[in-house]
Amino acid sequence: MATGAQITGSITRWWWVRHAPVPNPEGRCYGQTDKDCDISNDALFKHQAALLPKGAVWYSSNLLRARKTAENLGTHGADFGEVLIDPDLAEQHFGSWQGLTYAEIAENHGSNHLFWLGPPEMRPPGGESFVDLRDRTVRSIERLTEKYRGRDIVATAHGGTIRAALAHAFNMHPEAAVRFEIENVSITLIEHFEQADPAHAWRVAFTNYMPRQVVKAHAAASKA
Repeated sequence: MATGAQITGSITRWWWVRHAPVPNPEGRCYGQTDKDCDISNDALFKHQAALLPKGAVWYSSNLLRARKTAENLGTHGADFGEVLIDPDLAEQHFGSWQGLTYAEIAENHGSNHLFWLGPPEMRPPGGESFVDLRDRTVRSIERLTEKYRGRDIVATAHGGTIRAALAHAFNMHPEAAVRFEIENVSITLIEHFEQADPAHAWRVAFTNYMPRQVVKAHAAASKA
């Protein structure tokens, strides 16, 4: 869409928030394992909560770390009501890889892929591929965009889910989508324009927004 073009029709805005960090000292793949998360960075949560819109519909994946992140944004000032749960927003299920260390996966299973645990088309035994994740994420995005047309949707989810949403918005090959950096508690804003040609109705306003000084200050305090 050209700069200065007249925008007609409704705009649905997806505010994607990745969950808070998961303590993982052994570096193990957890995927859909229902891990808890660290919500101790009050300054970060307060900063991010202030950026989120008022009157939004809130969704979370069914996993604890995403639900807890949503609730903690609410306690830190976000305009927050009921959190609706959508399992289609969950992280990729890595099947028998879950519980292995990332090093073990890279050495024995992941084809030495640099940016993901394996090639996006690879389906671990008993699990799903990133392409599978993208397909179920897109189903949820399309359904909720239609249901809440013209609204703001805050979705607390996962690194894989948000990359899948970016792949959909950009009509991007999955191999390119996994190269996005999506940090814990970062915000990504993706907008849908109802009146646009469906082939290019999505716009990415920003990705992976983080207040660097807040993150650095918390890290320094944690080491003190």
